[in-house]
Amino acid sequence: MEDTITITLTPELKATLDTLTHAEGISPENLVQAAIQDYLFIRQFRVLRAQLIQKAQTPYTDDDIFEMVS
Repeated sequence: MEDTITITLTPELKATLDTLTHAEGISPENLVQAAIQDYLFIRQFRVLRAQLIQKAQTPYTDDDIFEMVS
């Protein structure tokens, strides 16, 4: 099931979004969806990294954590 979220954009942000999506040949919806997916992945990565560093005797590298969340 898909949900719809309505957001308000400043005129400047909307113009930038339009320019970028036109240049890349993608829809604004696809760009925003990809941006949200990227943000959620990065948040998950940072949370997991912080948890692992607290528990680890030897600190994990970013590459180690990337392997775990990928």
